[in-house]
Amino acid sequence: MALTEYQGCIVMEVDGQEIDIESLDVSEKTGRKLVKTMNKTGRPRGYSKGISEITIKVSAVIPVTGDLDWVSIVGAKITVYPVGGGARTSYLDCFTLEIGKKYKVDGEAMQELSMSALRKVVE
Repeated sequence: MALTEYQGCIVMEVDGQEIDIESLDVSEKTGRKLVKTMNKTGRPRGYSKGISEITIKVSAVIPVTGDLDWVSIVGAKITVYPVGGGARTSYLDCFTLEIGKKYKVDGEAMQELSMSALRKVVE
């Protein structure tokens, strides 16, 4: 049986600037909706197409100097690529929706970011 290699760490870039992050969560909604109709089977008949959504949640450390102005990010390109090589994924036309900060007794200060992207491209 051959060994299988899996993706490990990733690097995140925002408009070409590398960002130190702790975690990155990307979720994509297809926009499809279940269509319920009145019929003798008592089951839905299909689905309708809708508008897809891409949501990105980032936990980034807060540096003493040189932090990005996360609030004013509009139209950014976020690129995620595996450290060991492999296909990069870029999220285009990203913008910030929400920012929160988290402070702990034992650990670095973190900022929790919620962003949206209009397109996804696998390079």
